[in-house]
Amino acid sequence: MQVMGSLVCTQRVEGFAHQNLRILRTSKGKLSVATDPVGASPGNWVFTASGSAARHATGDPNLFTDLTIGGIIDHWLPDG
Repeated sequence: MQVMGSLVCTQRVEGFAHQNLRILRTSKGKLSVATDPVGASPGNWVFTASGSAARHATGDPNLFTDLTIGGIIDHWLPDG
C-alpha cells in the first residue's frame, strides 16, 4: 500500500490513544486508514498488518485498530 497522507482527528475514542493515522491506497485505488507506529511519509510504500495482528503490531494489543503499518518498503522488484 502507498501512504497518501495523514489523517488528523482531534476528537478520538480513548482506544486510539495518540497514534499517528495515515491514509493508504491499494494498487487498485481503494483508500484505508491505518495507525502508523513507524513514521511513514506520504509517497512511501508500506506493508501492513490487519485484524488482531494490527493491534499487536502497535505494541499495545488493547489499541483500537484493525490496520497498522508494519514497515516502510525500501526496495522490491515486482513480479513480471
